Amino acid sequence: MKTILDSNKFNVVIQRLSHQIIENHADFSNSVLIGIQPRGILLTKRLVHYIEQHLKLKLQVGKLDITFYRDDFNTGNQLIPDQTEINFSIEGKKVILIDDVLYTGRTIRSALDAILDFGRPDKVELLTLVDRRYSRHLPIQADYIGMTVDALISEKVKVFWKESEGEDKVVLLNKKIEKQKK
Repeated sequence: MKTILDSNKFNVVIQRLSHQIIENHADFSNSVLIGIQPRGILLTKRLVHYIEQHLKLKLQVGKLDITFYRDDFNTGNQLIPDQTEINFSIEGKKVILIDDVLYTGRTIRSALDAILDFGRPDKVELLTLVDRRYSRHLPIQADYIGMTVDALISEKVKVFWKESEGEDKVVLLNKKIEKQKK
């Protein structure tokens, strides 16, 4: 296991992403943030907390479950649906879609399909904490990137959150070694 982003730099990256969003969305009157369940929600909460404190305003924030939109839904893998909470219209809005790691692009494709069930946004932007840029299966790229990682296929990028794992950090794991430990 190799740490590629420690807790000190982790917060700096969150703040930088927040400022990039603020710069592009100003007063957020026509913008909404939607986190992808489950891991994108933690990043969304951090961004929202920082932006709301910084601008002294309340953002429209949603949670999106993509379980039934996944292309591997019927493959026999055990998938546990989560909850979608989008209590506002996205029709004509600028949607900032948020996830922790962008890898193959399949999660984002599923999220785009799911979002269209809630209306037709004016624009959809993608924010990710970590972009694994050499592993795409689909032509999808993020508009906001916390950090870019060039990892081997045998490696996994894992984001640890203080809220769920007790510490903020991003690590690179060797999949073979992790399987042997189990």
